[in-house]
Amino acid sequence: MSNHPFTTAILRWFQENRRDLPWRQTTDPYAIWLSEVILQQTRIQQGQDYWERFMQRFPTVEALAEATEDEVLRLWQGLGYYSRARNLHAAARQVVAAGHFPDTLEGIKALKGVGDYTAAAIGSIAFNLPAAVVDGNVYRVLARHFGIDTPINTTLGKKEFTALAQELLPNDQASAFNQAMMDFGAIQCTPQSPRCLLCPLSDTCEALRSGRVGVLPVKNRTMKIQTRRLTYIYIRYRGQTAIHRRTAGDIWQGLWEPCLVEQSKESFAEWAAQYPGLLSDDNCHLVQKEVKHVLTHRILLADLYLWEPEQQPHLPSGYQWVAEASLDDYALPRLVEKLIATL
Repeated sequence: MSNHPFTTAILRWFQENRRDLPWRQTTDPYAIWLSEVILQQTRIQQGQDYWERFMQRFPTVEALAEATEDEVLRLWQGLGYYSRARNLHAAARQVVAAGHFPDTLEGIKALKGVGDYTAAAIGSIAFNLPAAVVDGNVYRVLARHFGIDTPINTTLGKKEFTALAQELLPNDQASAFNQAMMDFGAIQCTPQSPRCLLCPLSDTCEALRSGRVGVLPVKNRTMKIQTRRLTYIYIRYRGQTAIHRRTAGDIWQGLWEPCLVEQSKESFAEWAAQYPGLLSDDNCHLVQKEVKHVLTHRILLADLYLWEPEQQPHLPSGYQWVAEASLDDYALPRLVEKLIATL
């Protein structure tokens, strides 16, 4: 067991300040795993609502495994990062095929979409395995308290912080320590306006002593923000509309959307050329222009046209007609939902 003063202080703080979250009322690895996947890119308040809906709809890993991918994506709708939902579904089937939820770090990491952090979280909280979690909260707390300026998004940084977290971990209280670090970063040592004056670690915090609270942790700039322009054509013909499922290798894999033309005005003109008179057709008009939607490394600007042809047009390859009244049965990107809602 680590008897480092930092560890003692963190555990003492946790006893008085721990967050009351529903997945902490259980040691069911399925419920804990589900919470960790949902919360990877999601705020607690929003994530809790989704977790509760998933647990109600799929109370066991077997129930999730038996669902279709469309059912899972539909329930996930609005959370973004849809690869998480697909991996969750695939991993549930792995667990069912194995006959039990894995109870070793190696076994947990073998599940689809589970990396070091998620495996450590599930392993320590569900099975009290002595594995330290290292997420954004942990990086921030350790970087500030110990004055570490190694960039957290480098290989060296990840190794350094992981080794330190593991050194501080009390082997017999792995679950409590990991949850304490998460909560301390979320409540006390926050990214903006941390509560330094009321911090139990203020006397030993290197960042506070050296005036570097606002600059730690250090993160290298990596990815350039890309702007993409999307033009959607919502075809309405006798209560039906045309949609297709997005394919692999891009955003929103597996989700459905109306006819899409991406990028330039020329592209839209080329698409419209398949339908003589479309651009001058009184039955086709622009409904929304440059609706902005922000993803992690992309800014999307979307136009929406409504086309109500007098004769049923042929559709591009991969598209199909569906009843407008049944659109709720299909998982749509949140941007597309917002656009269609304006109709």
